[in-house]
Amino acid sequence: MVYAGADHDIFSDNAVDEIFKFSSGAARMVNKVCTHCLIYGAQNNRNIIDDHMVKFVVQGELS
Repeated sequence: MVYAGADHDIFSDNAVDEIFKFSSGAARMVNKVCTHCLIYGAQNNRNIIDDHMVKFVVQGELS
């Protein structure tokens, strides 16, 4: 994220926990969830991805 110009964490600690719960640590699923969260966050002008957003994205787009 530093390479992209971010000077702070994009995902909250709780968001990371939710991503892990959903993906069970599987790299492809982690990538898929993170990508969908980043797209959703950008579309909604969010600066940080929180656990509520992760749950919303997982329930709405990935389930």
